[in-house]
Amino acid sequence: MIERTLANKLKDSFKKYPVVTLTGPRQSGKTTLCKTVFKDLPYVNLEEPDIRKFAQDDPRGFLKRYSEGGIIDEIQRVPDLVSYIQVLVDSKNKNSQFVLTGSEQFALSQTISQSLAGRTAVFHLLPFSLRELNLKKPELANFDEYIYKGFMPRIYDHDIEPNRALADYFETYVERDLRNLSQIQDLNTFRTFVKLCAGRIGNTINYNKLGSDAGISHSTVRQWLSLLEASYIIFRLEPFHKNIRRRLTKSPKLYFHDVGLARYLIGIENIQQIETHPLKGALFENLVISEALKNRFHNGKDNNLSYYQDAIGNEIDLLSTTGTGITGLEIKSSSTMNQAHTKNFSKFEKATQEILTKKFVVYAGNDIEAYGANFITPNSISTALEVN
Repeated sequence: MIERTLANKLKDSFKKYPVVTLTGPRQSGKTTLCKTVFKDLPYVNLEEPDIRKFAQDDPRGFLKRYSEGGIIDEIQRVPDLVSYIQVLVDSKNKNSQFVLTGSEQFALSQTISQSLAGRTAVFHLLPFSLRELNLKKPELANFDEYIYKGFMPRIYDHDIEPNRALADYFETYVERDLRNLSQIQDLNTFRTFVKLCAGRIGNTINYNKLGSDAGISHSTVRQWLSLLEASYIIFRLEPFHKNIRRRLTKSPKLYFHDVGLARYLIGIENIQQIETHPLKGALFENLVISEALKNRFHNGKDNNLSYYQDAIGNEIDLLSTTGTGITGLEIKSSSTMNQAHTKNFSKFEKATQEILTKKFVVYAGNDIEAYGANFITPNSISTALEVN
């Protein structure tokens, strides 16, 4: 098993809270991680129809089976069960009772905040990070291979052909999870919409244009983007601005949690096509930014990431803001660098009157010492951001 960075955080928090909640995409490894970290706890999966019915019809009777605690998988399938868990953990008045997992972040977050506020630590598990893979598996020859394969654990654990695995993943999402989240009548239009989203990774979201291209209204675009975000298919990178009101008037950028899924939906069928594809730069950017988000979530931290763009087009691809300062990252898919790639850092500092405490250009080469300490590869993202 590939060791997950989040394992120790989960174990430590379970000692301090009655409940630990783990959310993340389907097949990101939540069940495997929980079973590994909490070996002594009984396990139950609410995806199983008979078990789910029992939990829905007789929640008290169901929880009697787990009076000493347990791992309850896919808790969002029976959200009312959380209220009964609250009563049970309060009556026990001790830590280390239940581990809950779920793959629908918004509905689950609302349920948890209403019933288990102050009683649970909440974590997010995304697909494998580069750090996790590189500790166990040989590094792939180049980053195009990571873009092609993506980071879903099943692809690496069972050596499944990526196109087959990602096709199955997407169809399972559309046919099963989507029906649980919303009543979408025209699944073919929705499939087209998701593929259009994949073609726009790294772009600011234009709701009207996206709706026009998909043949749906801008309000439906917003609804469907929320569905994709709720089920951990996409995430939005918010703009940076010192003035929070002005920040809210700007559009976020669109990325996929798994770059391999975006690659598959774009229609790239083999690794050779990536090198000359017009979206190679966007795919590489997606890889880097999703890696930065994994670094946050897998260390038990909130999302603190943003991008910067001014009125005349000066841009910094990624900013990580903490109490100790701001780290800026420019992302270039080239294997060759020059100092001109750092010019936007000074433009940002002049325009915002903010000082970047760390500055990095992330590029696709392998010679990490060729250009100096400010030039790194995606393999070093976690190290570059870990002080923050």
